[in-house]
Amino acid sequence: QVQLVESGGGLVQDGGSLRLSCAASGRTFSRSTMGWFRQAPGKEREFVAAINWIRASPSYADSVKGRFIISRDVAKNTVYLQMNSLKPEDTAVYYCAATLPISTVYQYWGQGTQVTVSS
Repeated sequence: QVQLVESGGGLVQDGGSLRLSCAASGRTFSRSTMGWFRQAPGKEREFVAAINWIRASPSYADSVKGRFIISRDVAKNTVYLQMNSLKPEDTAVYYCAATLPISTVYQYWGQGTQVTVSS
């Protein structure tokens, strides 16, 4: 059974930093893409960042480019999202997701972790 478990969310002040972690288990993700998404109250879920498990090539939403960094630790089967220079508009529930092998469809999702940035 595939599990994605996020951690690291919390309350931080405007301009602060947080690092989210996503521990993956239940199958091999060597040909998958791992992504972070977020959903703010009253808004649709949006893409934040993604990384190819093997090539480690990252991609980012324009709204977080230059502030967030996605990375992965193959040995620990864990994906990270380092969030710097946080803004109140970054407040949302952040979700980790994984695609099927060699796919763009995000099949697996974590339960989410709350990030709140106070002004």
